[in-house]
Amino acid sequence: MNKSSLNTRTLFAVVAAVFAFTLQMSTAIAKDDPKSGFIADVLGQLDQVKGQVVSLEGAIPQDKFNWRPMEGVRSISEVYLHIGDGLYIFANAAGLKSPFDNKTLFDEKTRDVRTTDKAKIAEELNTAFDWTKSAIAKMSNADLEKKIEFFGSKTTVRNVLITMLNHTHEHLGQSIAYARSNGVVPPWTAKQQEEMMKNTPKK
Repeated sequence: MNKSSLNTRTLFAVVAAVFAFTLQMSTAIAKDDPKSGFIADVLGQLDQVKGQVVSLEGAIPQDKFNWRPMEGVRSISEVYLHIGDGLYIFANAAGLKSPFDNKTLFDEKTRDVRTTDKAKIAEELNTAFDWTKSAIAKMSNADLEKKIEFFGSKTTVRNVLITMLNHTHEHLGQSIAYARSNGVVPPWTAKQQEEMMKNTPKK
């Protein structure tokens, strides 16, 4: 068996293990939560993306939090603050009444630049994710079908929650690109690479 074949088998083994772990975690979350169906799925997704966002934020050195790829776009710290604020914005749209009103949340001149301290940002992220999860967990299936107006369009609370997840994942992807540009490997990827190294046969 050649080296290329061994590496391919190792890669597939690691990918399969990661997929199985993710599926196991999602199942465990659903079993532990009294909710089922769509709401349970949203809560599970929030848990997963929270873990990635918070761990990646923690891996970025403090001296990189002012970094931005070009003028006119958000810096590293501003993206993380926006992720937390985004959760509140979508929660307000869904009728959940977050701790902040929309006038405050949409004031980008003050909200995005309120701090660059990574410890404070981590605290805000954890608070935003935990509050959002708690609020959504109290919703009923009937709440999901309520008709609302969102950014000038008629939609449902269900669709707002889907869009909230899309928005969070979008900025997670942006944060991954920012991290890579500064030589930071996402912690979950670093763990996968470490497992691959352990499973690669020594010469």
